[in-house]
Amino acid sequence: MSRRSLIGEALASGPAEPVPLLEEAVASEPRTTFTSKRLDAFGEASRMVKRPTIRLKPSECSIWPGNARDYALLTEDRLRTLIDSIQAENGNRIPVVVRRTPKADLAYELVIGTRRHWAISWLNTNHYPDIELVAIIEDIDDEAAFRLADIENREREDISDLERGLNYKAAVDAYYDGVQSRMADRVKLSKSTLARYIGLTDIPQTIVSAFASPMDLQVRHGDKLLPLLRNPGMRSKMEETAKVIAAEQSFRQSGDEEPISGSEVVARLTKPTSTRPGRAQKATIEVKGAAIGQVDRDRSRGLTITLNPTELSADDILEALRPLIENAKILKKAGR
Repeated sequence: MSRRSLIGEALASGPAEPVPLLEEAVASEPRTTFTSKRLDAFGEASRMVKRPTIRLKPSECSIWPGNARDYALLTEDRLRTLIDSIQAENGNRIPVVVRRTPKADLAYELVIGTRRHWAISWLNTNHYPDIELVAIIEDIDDEAAFRLADIENREREDISDLERGLNYKAAVDAYYDGVQSRMADRVKLSKSTLARYIGLTDIPQTIVSAFASPMDLQVRHGDKLLPLLRNPGMRSKMEETAKVIAAEQSFRQSGDEEPISGSEVVARLTKPTSTRPGRAQKATIEVKGAAIGQVDRDRSRGLTITLNPTELSADDILEALRPLIENAKILKKAGR
């Protein structure tokens, strides 16, 4: 049984002592592997669940801010599959987890299940007002809520490594007195892995902005960027390069072009030698896959365009040159 199924079964089932069964399933395995540590974390979290099930409207509960997921970034496109599934089943098969908030404006606070909450909210406002949110009431404090939410979030691919890092950093300070090793033990995560996630939060926003999306900035990229960023001289050069890349990303987005990949961004940021002031940067001009010339960009002289003889029409050539000129304007505004 997959770990996702184990979580779903534990949250959806009655008080049938699932934890001893889980422990028996891994009793023969030393508690040193990644899988067994994750199962330990799940077993600890599942013991907290009391499982009274209720049905409520998404508008009846607030969203706990301690979850790693940025609720504001959820969209219909991102959740289309989940929306269709909930619509077909007339509700969420796996309950969300809420806790009571008697002193707040709303009676409940959502601890885990933000995607399900958003999807049902969307359905309620788009012709399906009768679909309700199936929830389990959990009586837990913030630290326990964080651990329970973290177990679910580790299974999700649509939470960026940077979001996890920010969430982990906040949790270390809020619940573990700033001691990473203490948190690592509690959430059954290796100390080195936790440190790598939190390390992403040290990457300045100027560098982050070079990536087309925060989703593109991964832990493995931080391993390459952070050592260089700790060198003041190198950091300055990388931030200048990042501004150029960010401008190019914006230009590509405006023209519906493919963004620069995360790996390519890292390669350009960590390139050992940078172009000296005044030195020309060369690029090939292509039209329909064929090279028709070259553009040289020089700080002191601007753009120098060299065209080869071609049978292409003037309109095709001008169409190829237009984005180069527009991009040059963007780079000039960026100080390059």
